Amino acid sequence: MVNRIGAALRQQFGDIDIYLFDQILRGRFDTRRRVLDAGCGDGRNLIYFLRSGLDCYGVDSEPDAIRRTREVAAALAPHIPAEQFVVADLDRLPFDDAMMDAVISSAVLHFASDEDHFSRMVAEMWRVLAPGGLFFARLASNIGLEDRIGRAGRVVALPDGTERFIVDEAMLLRYSEQLGGRLIDPIKTTNVQQKRCMTTWCVVKGR
Repeated sequence: MVNRIGAALRQQFGDIDIYLFDQILRGRFDTRRRVLDAGCGDGRNLIYFLRSGLDCYGVDSEPDAIRRTREVAAALAPHIPAEQFVVADLDRLPFDDAMMDAVISSAVLHFASDEDHFSRMVAEMWRVLAPGGLFFARLASNIGLEDRIGRAGRVVALPDGTERFIVDEAMLLRYSEQLGGRLIDPIKTTNVQQKRCMTTWCVVKGR
């Protein structure tokens, strides 16, 4: 008999960001029941949360992405209103202050056009996050590629052929401090064969 462990895990978790999966394994969502995926795409990072009965929300600027996320949610958690998945820009979120227990931003913030745009998006995600809430972000950085792509805080051409707004450790530490948050994990960066670096930034709201 073929052992289909991979297929079973994919059915349960979908194509989840592996670093978000790590946060789930470590119990970071055990008591955080209302989750916003900011820049949800097709809902791949919400599949496990929908299956597990969490109260899920999603925002994306692309109508087709929201349509697909609504289809996923309708299949896995039909009790959740479709209106919880909306077309909106991340710097103008249509939610009340302190409404979310966790905000996910996976591979989204590096599409900022400049640092002002980046700041507005982060500020909005922080605004809707409740005290004690978890902010999880994965985004492009120059960490480990400083000699090839230069300073952070701007859009650069990466060796993989894409253009991304990049951050560095000092920038993320500064934002964490200014927002009034604390790192729940050290800042971690994956270097993908010297072509791009992706950094994980996990912050809890409040000291």
